[in-house]
Amino acid sequence: MESERPLTPQESMEVIVRAIARTKDDIRSNSFYFMLWGWLIAIASFGFFVLMEFVRTPLAFLPFPFLATVGIITTYMRYSKRRATATESYLTFFLNRMWAVLGIGFLMVVFINVRAGEMPFTYTLLLAGIGTVVSGWTMKFRPMVFGGVVFLVTSIASVYVPVEYKALLQGMAIVTGYLVPGYLLKNAEG
Repeated sequence: MESERPLTPQESMEVIVRAIARTKDDIRSNSFYFMLWGWLIAIASFGFFVLMEFVRTPLAFLPFPFLATVGIITTYMRYSKRRATATESYLTFFLNRMWAVLGIGFLMVVFINVRAGEMPFTYTLLLAGIGTVVSGWTMKFRPMVFGGVVFLVTSIASVYVPVEYKALLQGMAIVTGYLVPGYLLKNAEG
């Protein structure tokens, strides 16, 4: 059995540099999910508000299940494709699992609130805040931490906002908490 030869200092440095570059690429690739979900939920929130306040239809909720389905399918397809072609860093492994659990939490919160006859905005903002702050801290990306704090503060503010404006408040929080940090992350220097 052959033993592996020791790496030279130059080869060791190249291995380290490649690992760091892969982690940075993994972090930047997470911007896709923040931008995807940011656009989908912002459009759903603003659409809900317009349909509820100006059109006054009982079907005002429809943008949420429709766009959430688009997001789930897109996320699954992209994740499956990426996972089949690349190795995952520990960072990406952790973030993917955390957001999968939070995604289940989002579905449960929506189900529980709708079943109770309430709008789920306060609690979905809270879950988004937790996930975004943890993601920002994990990636050491301050705009993401700030975006998560915006969600947390907005979840508290939503308790004091009239019901008819909660969707509008959520839409604004999504733009600040997901879209702005998502675009900054996408364009971050490696």
